[in-house]
Amino acid sequence: MERFENISIRGFRRLRQVDLGMRDLVVMIGANGAGKTSFLDVLSVLAASANGNLPKTLQSKGGLNQILTRGKAYELEIAVSMKVPDRRPLKYNLTLSPKGVSYEISKETLTQQNDPTAPEPFKYIESYGLDIRYFSQLERKLLPPDWEHDHLETSLSQVPKMYREPESLRKALASCTYYGALDVSENSPIRLPQAMRPAKLPGASGEDLVSCLYDLRETDRDRFEMVKDVISIAFPDFERLNFPPVAAGTISMTWTDKNFSQPIYVHELSEGTLRFLWLVTLLQSQSLTTITLLDEPEISLHPELLRHLVYLMREASKHTQLIVATHSDRLIRFLEPREVLICDLEEGDARMTWADTLDLDKWLEDYSLDQVWAMNLMGGRP
Repeated sequence: MERFENISIRGFRRLRQVDLGMRDLVVMIGANGAGKTSFLDVLSVLAASANGNLPKTLQSKGGLNQILTRGKAYELEIAVSMKVPDRRPLKYNLTLSPKGVSYEISKETLTQQNDPTAPEPFKYIESYGLDIRYFSQLERKLLPPDWEHDHLETSLSQVPKMYREPESLRKALASCTYYGALDVSENSPIRLPQAMRPAKLPGASGEDLVSCLYDLRETDRDRFEMVKDVISIAFPDFERLNFPPVAAGTISMTWTDKNFSQPIYVHELSEGTLRFLWLVTLLQSQSLTTITLLDEPEISLHPELLRHLVYLMREASKHTQLIVATHSDRLIRFLEPREVLICDLEEGDARMTWADTLDLDKWLEDYSLDQVWAMNLMGGRP
């Protein structure tokens, strides 16, 4: 499957100059303002640019000028490389420059070094400002587009779908999905009856949690039993989930507990129980996108549940590149140094360092990883 192996960021808020080798599971730790949210936002911008939603996304953030590193950057550059099965990596570069109150795509390239002996890589896209060029499959050379081209959207988002390699990268970036803090308030979508429809993911707001679990029970019993097993380990008094109909085409969900004679309806579950159920359902899914962004999943969870959360995160990272932001030292306790990315500030700029590149072996003989972090031996502290 496709995996992103490197990302380079220049000029995005505190991420003035970041070069990072990516891994299957990335858990970011660090103080507030150290770049964790900005890193998630960069990937969201890339996803929007691949989806053809770049102007709207930049506008929602106040425009390009508002997200540039204050006084230190005058353009935004993002470069990624993606592994491709049986081929050399695809390398994509996008540079945005302010233009009045708007912006221009000053540079955009998509290349692949198919021939190691060639003096330069093969080019699928080579664009500089209004000079837009795609590799033509018919003419076998770079040519301007023969369709109406939107200069505020990336060339990648407009490349013909018949071009296999560019479309592969575009789909991978476009599928990047963000999951923030789950709303579990009284009238939140997750607590309401849901339509009985096929759903492979529980939704960013939990709007498809019940539908997803019901569909899983009906179509993949083994995986549904796996979800139940995880819940049973985390909650020893749990017995089963049921899905009673509420109205035509609408179902709810009940949780049966050994200590109660009557089942508990989904709208009656505690915040922590509901969030954990949503996380289990999300992270066990076989339909996760190429990149999954998860912001502070530990909120409302009992510390004993964090061990199970880490297990679920590792399992999910076999199917998606999982990038997590956390403030929880308790969560760090259950992680390996190779899974932890430390975010620090140096002279106002974010710096990102993999924990396993630090000399921690001596300390880890006597202390857990969260204790090493608490002692400020690996950075990432306020």
